[in-house]
Amino acid sequence: MIKEDLRRTLLTQRHAIPADLRAQYDKALCSHVVDWWNSHPVRRLGVYWPIRGEPDLRSAYIELAKRGVQLALPVVVEADASLCFAAWAPGDGLVVGSMKVPVPAQPQIPVYPEALLVPCIGFNPQRIRLGYGGGFYDRTLAATPHPLAIGIGYSCGLADFSAAPHDIALDAMITEDAGFANGS
Repeated sequence: MIKEDLRRTLLTQRHAIPADLRAQYDKALCSHVVDWWNSHPVRRLGVYWPIRGEPDLRSAYIELAKRGVQLALPVVVEADASLCFAAWAPGDGLVVGSMKVPVPAQPQIPVYPEALLVPCIGFNPQRIRLGYGGGFYDRTLAATPHPLAIGIGYSCGLADFSAAPHDIALDAMITEDAGFANGS
């Protein structure tokens, strides 16, 4: 299947998850993320703001911030560049960024995360991620060294597709069904 068709199919499946079931899935995912952090207590963690039906981890963000983790949201600075990350804490103001995704309001303090929670539309058994197709996470993970990359997705996103030459396997994948299946 062509990745664009697969992307559409997986987005349709994700949007079809009933709200009450999605809330249960998100609660399980949040618990798994905190468990992952307990095993990998990074000080700086790149997170994401949920858009387009992505898993909502905001309750995990609150818990991690209480534990002293510096959270950071991705910011697109240039169309064909890696993501930058800006300091953010639950309750901080947000504005709509260049990609129509919420980003921290000014001032944006740069953060260099040790690990990233990476939202996935889909993923394969080799932990290759299928995203929206913009390549921002691909370019970010191509840097050497790159932060640990922890994929976040619903288990309905598991799909069979081949990696492209530029794809980099995630270090671990967290779904509502499984804590961290890995690499890490």
